[in-house]
Amino acid sequence: MKKNQQGMTFFGVMFVGMAVVLGAILVMKLIPPYLEFWSVQKIIGVMAKDSALPGMTPQEVRTSFDRRAVIDNIKVINGKDLDVTKDRGETVVSAEYSVTVPVAGNLSALIEFKASTQGSKSQ
Repeated sequence: MKKNQQGMTFFGVMFVGMAVVLGAILVMKLIPPYLEFWSVQKIIGVMAKDSALPGMTPQEVRTSFDRRAVIDNIKVINGKDLDVTKDRGETVVSAEYSVTVPVAGNLSALIEFKASTQGSKSQ
């Protein structure tokens, strides 16, 4: 009675292990920009619910964002990067920015983010 061996070879295990390690490294490098974006979204969402927002000038909106950004340690964007407009009598604050994350050597990941007060008010 002849038994065939079953399972992965050493090189198969090494290949799967390397893929898992590289995937984990990539995820660890991409998490910080997303955490910072979620903080930006949170600030813009809080600003959308602020009853004083419609009466603020664009400069006051930018200053308010900067104050809140200091608390959340946001470095990627500041008040002067915000686009403050009026849409049907409503003040709309939006931010668009991109982050380049070096992955390995000359390989980088470009992540583009967009957040706005439009559509984020609770009714």
